[in-house]
Amino acid sequence: MNISEIEVFIKEKVLKKEYQIKLHSLQRINERGVMADENKDVLLNCKIIEDYPDDKRGHSCLVSGKTCNGRNLHIVCGIASNTLWIITIYEPSEKEWETPEKRREK
Repeated sequence: MNISEIEVFIKEKVLKKEYQIKLHSLQRINERGVMADENKDVLLNCKIIEDYPDDKRGHSCLVSGKTCNGRNLHIVCGIASNTLWIITIYEPSEKEWETPEKRREK
């Protein structure tokens, strides 16, 4: 799948409520005060900013998006056997990210 096909796949799975949330992600969601609607907002309006087709655990990608409240969030998604997995979620730090979609130069 190319980037635009992955974005469509993510949005379709979220609209159909056909995705799985890893335990690690649930823990991070609770720790970081992310509401269920916020991760849905991000996924429905996501932009893939990094793609990892050769990840040893399977194809994954980092998406960026805003919640309806304007909060910037990143979500690492995994794609396996036609299933969308939410692996982790976090707010991009200003230390590492120049903008929510561009990493700082090292």
